[in-house]
Amino acid sequence: MKTPYKNIYSVLKLNRIIVISLVVCTLLICCFATWIVYDTHKKALNSAFAISTNGAVIPLSWVTQKENLEVEALAHIELFHTYFYDIDASNYESHLEKALWLGNSSIDNLYRQKKADGVYNRLLQYSLVQKVLRIDTQLDLTSEPYQFQTVTIFEINRGTTIDTYELVSSGDLIMVDRNFPKNTHGMLITNYFENTLKKVQVKN
Repeated sequence: MKTPYKNIYSVLKLNRIIVISLVVCTLLICCFATWIVYDTHKKALNSAFAISTNGAVIPLSWVTQKENLEVEALAHIELFHTYFYDIDASNYESHLEKALWLGNSSIDNLYRQKKADGVYNRLLQYSLVQKVLRIDTQLDLTSEPYQFQTVTIFEINRGTTIDTYELVSSGDLIMVDRNFPKNTHGMLITNYFENTLKKVQVKN
C-alpha cells in the first residue's frame, strides 16, 4: 500500500544529516572567531597608544619587550644618575625631585642621609657645581628584579679647583606602570646603594 508520506526513517536520516552539518559549521565558525580574537589580541600587545596635546590617539609601534628592555633599562638608570648627581645650586631641587620618581624608598633614604650630612647645604653655601661626565652600567637581564652596577664619573667645580670622582653604585630594577612624564620607562630602582667613592685623576 502506497502512502503520500515519506518513510519515517528517511526523514529522520535527513534531519540527522542537517543537524550534524549545522553543528560542524557552528564549531568551525567558533574556532575561526576565537582565532581572530587571539590574533587581534596578540597584535594589540605589540602596540601602544599615546594621547597628543590636542586629545588625538596616536598609535606607537614598538619592538618586542625583550628587544626593547635593555635599551629602556639603561636609559632609566642613566636618567636617574644624571638627575641625582648632576646638580648645582640652581637646579638641585628640581633634579632631585625627578630622581625620586625613578626609585623606591632606598633612593629617598639616601637623599635624606645626604641632606642630613649637609651635602646640599654645602652646595648652596659654596656655589658648587657637580657635573656628571660619564655613566657606564653593567646590567643583568636574566630575571626580574634586574640587577645592575653603575660607574659614574663626575666632577665638582669649587671655583678655584675641580676635583673628579668615581662612584660605583648598584641596585635592582623592577617593572612598574609608566607614568608620563615622571617615569616614562615604567621602571623603578630598588635596593640602591653607593658602594665606593674615590677621587681620580683625569687623563688628558
